[in-house]
Amino acid sequence: MSENMNDENNDREEESFAELFESYSAGIKDDIEFGEKVRGKIIAIGKDTIFLDVGSKVDAVADRNEFADGEGNLSLAVGDEIELFVVALSEHEIRLSKAISGVGGLEILKEAFANAVPVEGRVSATCKGGFQVDMLQRRAFCPISQMDVAYVETPEDYVGQTFEFLITQFEEKGRNIVISRRKLLEKAIEKEKKAFFSTLNAGDVLEGRVTKLMPYGIFVALIPGVEGMVHISELSWSRVETPESVVQVNDTVSVKVLDISAGSRNQKKISLSMKQVEGDPWDSVMEKFHPGDKVSGKVSRCMNFGAFVEIAPGIEGLVHISEMSYVKRVVNPEDVVAPGETVSVLIKELDPGHHRISLSMRDAEGDPWLDVSDKFKVGQTVPGVFEKKENFGCFVSLAPGITGLLPKSKFSMAEKPGTIEQLKSGDPIAVTIEAINPVNRKISLTPAVAADEGAWKKFAKTENGGDPMSDLAAKLKKALTSRDD
Repeated sequence: MSENMNDENNDREEESFAELFESYSAGIKDDIEFGEKVRGKIIAIGKDTIFLDVGSKVDAVADRNEFADGEGNLSLAVGDEIELFVVALSEHEIRLSKAISGVGGLEILKEAFANAVPVEGRVSATCKGGFQVDMLQRRAFCPISQMDVAYVETPEDYVGQTFEFLITQFEEKGRNIVISRRKLLEKAIEKEKKAFFSTLNAGDVLEGRVTKLMPYGIFVALIPGVEGMVHISELSWSRVETPESVVQVNDTVSVKVLDISAGSRNQKKISLSMKQVEGDPWDSVMEKFHPGDKVSGKVSRCMNFGAFVEIAPGIEGLVHISEMSYVKRVVNPEDVVAPGETVSVLIKELDPGHHRISLSMRDAEGDPWLDVSDKFKVGQTVPGVFEKKENFGCFVSLAPGITGLLPKSKFSMAEKPGTIEQLKSGDPIAVTIEAINPVNRKISLTPAVAADEGAWKKFAKTENGGDPMSDLAAKLKKALTSRDD
């Protein structure tokens, strides 16, 4: 019986070992090839060599100096994972490298060409049509168009730098070697683009760099090789005349993906927006503004019926022509304001649903008729300025925004009635307040009698007094004096 038990234990041990070996073998790679890029985990770091586990039966090794800085310091540690190229294979060893570099023979370059393995090279000089590059004690030629994915404007900037290249032409036993850095960059970009588009969705907010300005919008690089376009209407909630007024080339901007569609040459077309990153300002307009608020804004445009004023980015309101001034009758809005001018306005009505705001410039300045009864009294003789004549009489300005009517039937009360008929717009005239009706904005006037012509003196003040009617009083005084003479 004990023999049976021992047999069973041995069978279990064999099964456990078989399972363990099978599990271990399942992770081993037997198909690693020269030139393949593999990921390895550092298991030990020696004086000259780094040992890595790449999942093969034998460990892989890499030259320690390839990862050390100028002072010999190493930034890697045991446990780190790195991606390297297979540059040599044997039954006992797999040799890895960031790229084929250092001292090597012609056969290594030939193998690198045959297997498309990157080779490290140092740009030694510029030459006609490209660059001279030293690699593995050989001289290669890199056409200027193959040095970078972008147009090379200053070739001298590349001299002295070390890059990885792909051998594209290997002839005359190594005496004619042509290389390309662009092919490696394009391959890396394509890999990054594929990963980028696999996760890109409409509604994503990204950061990008402005690469080009056009009259219709701007182009923004999201990653190397992938650009999207922001139409001029999507640059800002404010009205934009030119892209240059909002951004400049190389500016970093936040953008929202609006749409991803198929473009020409199998390229994807990405529509972007800058203004929608922060959302529609009209959604929160009721939180920021209320009827009766007095705010400042910039005149965005003038129309024959009024002026549009932007009180916040993307928030425009209309000042109707009738709301532009209490002081004078406005026929053309551009006689009062100009696009780009900053003005004070009073919010009268808000309609967020229809994106409408009614504004008033005259109410922001104040209604001069509100305190007209404090400024003028019945029977008071005041200086005025003749505005215009009608069949029923003439209008006389008493103060900015305050105009009274001198009926034609009252002309005969003047010492010389004929002089009133001869008055022109802007001429001074002394009048007496006969009646005041603030509700209907009406003041009735009569000519100042000769005995009261000196009454203007009590309204005239020194220049330092700051009385807005002082200039008017001075003109009246001069006119009366001339008449007396």
